[in-house]
Amino acid sequence: MDRARLLTGTHHDPHSLLGAHLTESGVALRVLRPYAQAVAVSVEGRRTELHDDGDGFFSALLPFDTIPGYTLFVTYDGDEREVHDPYRFLPALGEMDLHLIGEGRHEELWTALGAHPMTHEGVAGTRFTVWAPNARGVRVCGDFCAWDGTAFPMRSLGSSGVWELFLPGLGDGTVYKFDVAGSDGSHSLRADPMARRTQVPPETASVVTSSSYTWEDGTWMARRGQQPVHEAPFSVYEVHLPSWRPGLGYRELADQLAAYVSQLGFTHVEFMPVAEHPYGPSWGYQVTGFYAPTSRLGSPDDFRYLVDTLHQAGIGVIVDWVAAHFPKDDWALARFDGTHLYEPADPQRAEHPDWGTLEFDYGRTEVRNFLVANAVYWCEEFHVDGLRVDAVASMLYLDYSREEGQWSPNVHGGRENLDAVAFLQEMNATLYRRVPGVLTIAEESTAWDGVTRETHHVGPTGFGGLGFGLKWNMGWMHDSLVYMSKEPVHRKYHHNEMTFSMVYAYSENYILPISHDEVVHGKRALVSKMPGDWWQQRANHRAYLGFMWAHPGKQLLFMGQEFAQGGEWSEQQGPDWWLLDPAYSAEPDHRGVQDLVRDLNHFYADAPALWQRDTSPEGFRWITTDAADDNVIAFLRFAADGTPLLAVCNFSPVVREDYRLGVPDSVPGWFEALNTDSARYGGGDVLNTGVLKPDPVPCHGRPDSLRLTLPPLATVWLRPA
Repeated sequence: MDRARLLTGTHHDPHSLLGAHLTESGVALRVLRPYAQAVAVSVEGRRTELHDDGDGFFSALLPFDTIPGYTLFVTYDGDEREVHDPYRFLPALGEMDLHLIGEGRHEELWTALGAHPMTHEGVAGTRFTVWAPNARGVRVCGDFCAWDGTAFPMRSLGSSGVWELFLPGLGDGTVYKFDVAGSDGSHSLRADPMARRTQVPPETASVVTSSSYTWEDGTWMARRGQQPVHEAPFSVYEVHLPSWRPGLGYRELADQLAAYVSQLGFTHVEFMPVAEHPYGPSWGYQVTGFYAPTSRLGSPDDFRYLVDTLHQAGIGVIVDWVAAHFPKDDWALARFDGTHLYEPADPQRAEHPDWGTLEFDYGRTEVRNFLVANAVYWCEEFHVDGLRVDAVASMLYLDYSREEGQWSPNVHGGRENLDAVAFLQEMNATLYRRVPGVLTIAEESTAWDGVTRETHHVGPTGFGGLGFGLKWNMGWMHDSLVYMSKEPVHRKYHHNEMTFSMVYAYSENYILPISHDEVVHGKRALVSKMPGDWWQQRANHRAYLGFMWAHPGKQLLFMGQEFAQGGEWSEQQGPDWWLLDPAYSAEPDHRGVQDLVRDLNHFYADAPALWQRDTSPEGFRWITTDAADDNVIAFLRFAADGTPLLAVCNFSPVVREDYRLGVPDSVPGWFEALNTDSARYGGGDVLNTGVLKPDPVPCHGRPDSLRLTLPPLATVWLRPA
């Protein structure tokens, strides 16, 4: 019976049968080595041949009254190898690790599970561990055993659900999978859920790895938490790494990306998901290797080099993090041990209706631990400064994208996913406690209350805050793009689309996103959304960016939009860099927009009024919201010390001479700091020069007013002279 279970990979305690065991007659040694021609044991230089018991089993009775140290000599095809017996070692995983795993509180789970090169009982090798509580048995297999795991069954470490085996002689670069005998009678080869490195897709195996990287970003790490992000300049360049410069790896990208982002003045980059994923056109949003940077671009240490280089250039790194769902590939997480392990057993909750994937079971402590520890892992192991959590709305609502009858209410009869709420709160609280200066950002498209409220502050809906640092302002993005897509003659009927965002601007801590989602699948690139001829499209594009950078909230801009790429983004070819080739006749048009983005970022960083009070109503005042017929909006931003900045947007294609705006009487003079119509940006160069002094003429409820020339389809920033 035991023999059959070992051969079929369904024995929970192979160490009780294999290896050396003390008996009344001596030390009984049993070895399982399928396909071996012969096996011998060596004790203190004395060699004893083992008896071939058939089916790959070999045994001997050794004349010792204690178990000695020994090695094995195994012969395959006439080639003899000396190896250590994996079944003579005690477990290489401690009781505290197992206790924390059982409680779902192991915040450094990646140090306990997965494949870890180590020296154990004086022997170098790799410890393999995997959580599969319902499996009938688990074996390790890989390139070291021709993918036949018969010789390497793992032992179950009790009620923890963890299986463990230390394999001497294996180290970095070993390719492996787990051969899982499922509780449903299935056998499947599974990638390690905790793998920290993978094969290059489409290959799917895991790779043993350890880091030898030496970080040089100490200055950045020490200071990144000194200033709260809500009170700091924060403009983000969103990047899809595989296509930003197609063909380059992490190390080649590092220097080029750092130089480019520094030149343009962005404070941070945001990477679309870098965790391993089998299908490139998913852009990384269908993850199978949650702990492994995609091997398409290099090793985990190569990714560390990329982050380190950006930090040394003064650029923060945010990574898109997917915890909402995972694909159904039969070599990954789905039905991992023959049961619904990572996904809920209830198909109404398990199936993600939009993407044909599976949702996580947030109510299971071990699954929640897997995800919380994963968030910590990216921030601690790779020095990532923040996580942008994808598809939060799909996690929060049980009826998300589901029709009546396709979902079941929670215990209170509501539509909220209480387990997901608890998970997000735990993830955020854990990250902010462990990682100084870290930031979490929610892509959340509904009016859920308290996305960026602290978890212990209960809101009017009865829930504590989710605990995020920032939330994508999807309402601002949608409304403002609707307005900008209209011909100017029709914009007066949509004027509220540009002003309504201020009604709720301080309900959360917002970031204003023009992301990859807005420039694909027929939505058109940003400049191509704009009406009019090519000159007007670029003018609208520039005016919109000027409005965006002046509006309360942080900024995010997807690659290619910084130089007005007209075509939609494609993950196969990336940005249209050829538009910036001096040999191209329209290069100045695109270079001008790029120059504007650079100046926006530099002026923005130098103007505390634009970022210091982003989350405080005291940092903003309307001048005019009712100039719909003119397509004009104007507002003031204020720094903490009261220093103002005046932003005026003219979204009509006509020059407005002597346009009067009420201004604070405390400012004796203004100067034009930035004008998106400047000739250097490709505009018509309708400027306001010199010091502009207010007149004692009441306007917009203020005793003083300023006369300006408003350039067509342009945004102007003015600062105190």
